[in-house]
Amino acid sequence: MTDQAPEPLAGRTFTDRTVRAARFIGCDLSGVVVRGSDVAGMEIDSPWLIESNGTLTVNGVDVVPFVDAELNRRFPGRALRTAEDPDALKAAWHALETTWAATLERAAALPAGTVDATVDGEWSLAQTLRHLVMATDTWLGKAVLARDHPYHPAGLPNDGGGSDAYDGSEFSVDSPAYTEVLAARADRQAMVRTYLATVTATELAEPRRNPHSPQGVETVLSCLRTILEEEWEHHRYAVRDLDTLANATAKP
Repeated sequence: MTDQAPEPLAGRTFTDRTVRAARFIGCDLSGVVVRGSDVAGMEIDSPWLIESNGTLTVNGVDVVPFVDAELNRRFPGRALRTAEDPDALKAAWHALETTWAATLERAAALPAGTVDATVDGEWSLAQTLRHLVMATDTWLGKAVLARDHPYHPAGLPNDGGGSDAYDGSEFSVDSPAYTEVLAARADRQAMVRTYLATVTATELAEPRRNPHSPQGVETVLSCLRTILEEEWEHHRYAVRDLDTLANATAKP
């Protein structure tokens, strides 16, 4: 039953069991050890693994550095997400805008409705863009610029209804038209571009409150890097799902 507490599984050993084709969503699998088991076809997507300096060991080899290098190869400009100075940040944002422009052009060439289609319950492209509007408003508008009302109504929170970082009432109840989403997205991209045009190294070191945990302290630089991380991770998701949708369309 949904109102019962989940069965505690931490620290247990499972022998000769099958979870073939199972899906683990939002689960804590840290420290899990797999021995002598068939993992053919296993797919892992953990956006925090690389940035948290974690490890993922396969047959005695930590594969995280290889994954990071391959993602940088697949997505030119991604390596700039660790920029530390104003000029590097400008270059990083330019790379993102160029990359997203190409992805949106690709989406526009696919059948009508593609931007609102979902894959395996993930966000659609339109929802992803709305979420990035919200992320920009959280980390630049709220955290860095300290605006009283930073949120665009077209933005999409993580949980669809609000959290400690924002008042859910600021967001539109209805899903906006895709043209409205694109306009909001372009406006927030321009907001980042404008800010980076004049930011100084001194300003990058200034402290700011973490928008999700006001008692926590960030720097302007760490807030901007969070935006870069959000952008690249969600771009990766968007490309992945567009590939799936395009392949489905191409099948006879």
